[in-house]
Amino acid sequence: MTVHNIQPLKSRRKGLRSAMTPAEIRLWQALKHRQLDGLKFRRQPSIGPFIADFYCPSAKLVIELDGSVHDSEAAQQQDGERTAYLVSLGLRVVRFENRQVMESFEEVLCEIRRRAKE
Repeated sequence: MTVHNIQPLKSRRKGLRSAMTPAEIRLWQALKHRQLDGLKFRRQPSIGPFIADFYCPSAKLVIELDGSVHDSEAAQQQDGERTAYLVSLGLRVVRFENRQVMESFEEVLCEIRRRAKE
């Protein structure tokens, strides 16, 4: 599957990369440069009309980190639509709350490893 980093989303992707949450920064430090089992991850790529937090093309795995902004009903509906779209492309989506990354980091990494091997 090709990640389509379409031009209209380029500035938004760049803005998201420069304004990463502490949880996103922490996870990216563990994912970049193939540090996690040799898997290549991309941060903030656009896939169709959506921008994923992290994407591993070889495992067809999308990782989304959710903060409190995802608690609203509207945000949950939008997250569901995004997940349905990504799944329709044959991708797998795993979601973690920001606090999970900050408080249970090794467990998060173990779950990413497990999902990447599925």
